[in-house]
Amino acid sequence: MASANFTNLPRALAKGDLDFDANTFKVLLVSTLPSEANLDAWANRSDVTGEVTGTGYTAGGIAQAFTRDAIDTTNNRQSVTYTNITNGWTGATFSAVGAIIYKNSGSAATDTLLHLVDFGGTISCTAGNFSITYSTPFYINR
Repeated sequence: MASANFTNLPRALAKGDLDFDANTFKVLLVSTLPSEANLDAWANRSDVTGEVTGTGYTAGGIAQAFTRDAIDTTNNRQSVTYTNITNGWTGATFSAVGAIIYKNSGSAATDTLLHLVDFGGTISCTAGNFSITYSTPFYINR
């Protein structure tokens, strides 16, 4: 599975529940990737199963910075480039296959899921530092 948007993302935008200029965002790690059906069904952080556990990891993840790029009128889309996480988890011992970026509202029941980042395999660390390098921006198309 490639990285993807959760189906709930356009709904959140249409309802006005998501504002990249005003909201804060977080990234959490998962030990199993959600299925295509989960991408359609999961709306909030409370829906997520398979979040990583281990030394150096706190449930709910960490803050995620981003840049909202200039609108692309040629391809009719808005791109969002997430800032790479360097040593976001230190002294860590766990494995992850992906990350989920979400709007942080302060409650798992209302935190809105946005994007799935598939690492393309299992990434492990043992008493080390865990980082995420994003390879491409995420696109919101018209």
